[in-house]
Amino acid sequence: MDQNGNRKSIPFNRPFCVGKELYYIAQAVMVDSHISGDGRFTKLCHKWLEETLGTSKALLTHSCTAALEMAAILCDLGPGDEVVLPSFTFVSTANAFVLRGATPVFVDIRHDNLTIDEKLLEQALTPRTKAVVPVHYAGTACEMDEIMSIAASRGMIVIEDAAQALLSTYNGAYLGTMGSFGCLSFHETKNVISGEGGALLINDPAYVERAEIIREKGTNRCRFFRGEVDKYSWVDLGSSFLPSELIGAFLYAQLEHAEQIVKTRRAIFDRYYRQLEPLAEKELLILPIIASRRSSNGHMFYIITRSLEERTGLIRYLKEQDVSAIFHYVPLHSSPAGRKYGRVAGRMDVTDDMSDRLLRLPLYFEMTDKEVDRVVELVWDFYSSVG
Repeated sequence: MDQNGNRKSIPFNRPFCVGKELYYIAQAVMVDSHISGDGRFTKLCHKWLEETLGTSKALLTHSCTAALEMAAILCDLGPGDEVVLPSFTFVSTANAFVLRGATPVFVDIRHDNLTIDEKLLEQALTPRTKAVVPVHYAGTACEMDEIMSIAASRGMIVIEDAAQALLSTYNGAYLGTMGSFGCLSFHETKNVISGEGGALLINDPAYVERAEIIREKGTNRCRFFRGEVDKYSWVDLGSSFLPSELIGAFLYAQLEHAEQIVKTRRAIFDRYYRQLEPLAEKELLILPIIASRRSSNGHMFYIITRSLEERTGLIRYLKEQDVSAIFHYVPLHSSPAGRKYGRVAGRMDVTDDMSDRLLRLPLYFEMTDKEVDRVVELVWDFYSSVG
């Protein structure tokens, strides 16, 4: 209840400040007098990402979408090329490659962690396959050993969509650092946020110089500012992928507390799990599975209901109690643009099934134990009524 005795609503997500976000923004404006791209705070973000994750080069972008689009350009994709990816993902994962004229090839997901089913990858490949895009759903790693092995044997580029996966690991390696490229998101729904924002991790040093050019509208401006050329000019494809320095300032304050943010979200995840596990044991719902050799960043807590109708009923019941719970993706292969621009490799049974039954529960950094307990209590009440 609030101070007036009214029931407080529980949103699905709530943006937050954790440290010096507003102070750093003021520093950028009033001290540095620099609010366009690549100022002091953007460079600090680059350094943090490179040193913490162990990537060759990190470049902030205005979104994860932009990072994916940069990766597509760096892969020299064009008409006739194919890119394999899961259908159960956000539209940007496919759109980046469609914009280059390539065809997204949709593959089904695993039933346990909802990431691309690596056992179906081989059958999706053709002589035209140029890249594969594993999506680390909910901050949980794909089976990267097998994916990397298949890609290496076929000469394919691996682009990790790690939008939800900052500081999650696989075999001790941070997600986004195993493929040639990793793409991160700092959208306000993610763990570490800047409102909008993203980053491209370049793990193969051979791509670094061109990535800088593409990010700077196709010019060699970065080399000019380093004193490597006496003037800069248009030398390649590119666009305006830089974020404002205000984004970098806000983001750096968040990165300073990234471990704390992840620790807090993992605690919320664990609290949900412990209290809902008896419902899973009764087979009334399914809980997330974090397989061995992986650590999750606590990005998302979802449940799998027994049917679409049950999920619809639970969403309605929670909404009546001022709690916002949300389903997730409409599978790309069944969307109008997916049917127009892509093709399906094999059956999509798991994707279709899980997309109908998955429900995301509220999870945000400042969520209190009482709020978690209230959501849990309502889920229990719902299942007590439906049996």
